[in-house]
Amino acid sequence: MNKNVLRMVIIAFFAAVICVTGFFKVPVPGIPSGIVLQNAVCILTAVLIGGFLGGSPAVLFTVVGLLGVPIYAGWIGGFSLLTNVSGGFRIGFAFGAVVAGVIAGKASVEDRRVSAPYAVRISLAVVAGMIAVYVPEIFYVIHFYSGDVYTEATVARLGLDASLVGQPVGTAGAMKVFFGMFFLPFMAGDLIKSVVAVLLALKIRPVVAQYFYG
Repeated sequence: MNKNVLRMVIIAFFAAVICVTGFFKVPVPGIPSGIVLQNAVCILTAVLIGGFLGGSPAVLFTVVGLLGVPIYAGWIGGFSLLTNVSGGFRIGFAFGAVVAGVIAGKASVEDRRVSAPYAVRISLAVVAGMIAVYVPEIFYVIHFYSGDVYTEATVARLGLDASLVGQPVGTAGAMKVFFGMFFLPFMAGDLIKSVVAVLLALKIRPVVAQYFYG
């Protein structure tokens, strides 16, 4: 098979794997979206391929979902998802994957020999990618919350003083909302997913390299 065709097949296959993980969502009280796997699989596939092409499966997944195919967690899709407060995550999946792929570097069959520096680089790629997923969401939360006022639900959720109810949130308050409602609640789950992604990447990257770059 032509090498370019094989690469496109692998990218499409990994994008399909990302889609399938939309089936899996762990319900968590207080977190409407629950714990999803798609963010971690976007990062994993990026690290497996590595380099600038590493983010290709996640980018393809993101574009197809925004075009209306219901492939995001919860089986939803469409450009309208960019207009709500969680819209930053739709962009973040692809952004985080690109970051992870670039840090990991192109996969190689030589990766069979796992050295300490190599393991550290892959770990850094996964962690940086997982964190980068949240970066676009920061701007979304600031946009949606900074011009709003504190509600009783928001104050209770963040454990803030009740006297803030009705007060303007502002940019600083929006950052508190981001960390308290969109970042910190997911960190324990993301840490576990990151460990699993690193272990899988160290094992599978040489195999992917053999077919993708070999």
